[in-house]
Amino acid sequence: MIGTIIWAIVAGAIIGALGRLVLPGRQNISVWATIGVGIAAALIGGVLAMWLGVGATRGVDWIRHLIQVALAALFVALAARISANRPEPRRVTR
Repeated sequence: MIGTIIWAIVAGAIIGALGRLVLPGRQNISVWATIGVGIAAALIGGVLAMWLGVGATRGVDWIRHLIQVALAALFVALAARISANRPEPRRVTR
């Protein structure tokens, strides 16, 4: 069980980072948000690929990974847009 969780975090970090690389410009989201987005994209993309019948092949599942990275790019763009609309916290000066 712990191996599955660690694998999900590692795969999420890789897929999230690839999703950020696909997008042009700078995305102002945290590393943790990138990992969370990557985990969500990996899970949803895997289910979508299985539903389309391309989730498990004899070799490397390129189509599944492409779907996951595309979803990660979409989710990173959404997260960046949401975080851009948040007001900055007020700083207390003395």
